[in-house]
Amino acid sequence: MTPDLPRAGTVTLFTTHWCPYCLRLKATLRREGVPFDEVDIGSSEDGAVFVMSVNGGNETVPTVLFPDGSTLTNPSAGQVRSRLATTHDAL
Repeated sequence: MTPDLPRAGTVTLFTTHWCPYCLRLKATLRREGVPFDEVDIGSSEDGAVFVMSVNGGNETVPTVLFPDGSTLTNPSAGQVRSRLATTHDAL
């Protein structure tokens, strides 16, 4: 299952409510004004299936989906900004 791609200039974060890495990434992206939509894989079976499909069968979060369909797992906010800028230019 592949989710809808995020609109240009945004990302989709696949998270859990208890993950400290997810909480840190969300807080940093909010502080830096990077727009994102969030999918909690604890309450979204489709989200969990997608995360496992891009992480070798593991439910590793945060997993970030970009508008070009690429993903990063457990990235820094800087990595998200950089990839988002690259994907935004490519679209």
